Amino acid sequence: MDMENWKSDHYGCKSLRMQDLEELERLKNSFLGVDNQALIKTFGRPDRVELVDKSQTFFSYFLEPSEACDGVEIEKEPLRVLFRLNAISKVSEVTITTQNP
Repeated sequence: MDMENWKSDHYGCKSLRMQDLEELERLKNSFLGVDNQALIKTFGRPDRVELVDKSQTFFSYFLEPSEACDGVEIEKEPLRVLFRLNAISKVSEVTITTQNP
């Protein structure tokens, strides 16, 4: 995976992250148990952070352009990778989806 491209493609606006989709699918389970700081160090700051309750947080990284991109009209929810973090900030699930957490 080209992590420099990944980190420079905030909100998936350049669609550079889509180039790594196949490899991400293959590697996604290797991120289970990783803490939030290691995730940020690897992928950069998440495009979106959602606190679901006191015990769960989701880090979202958009693979396709999202509504935050200039000049992009969204017709459907963009593809994203979701990292679910548990109460001790460790990754407990990795999903590639168009659904919101």
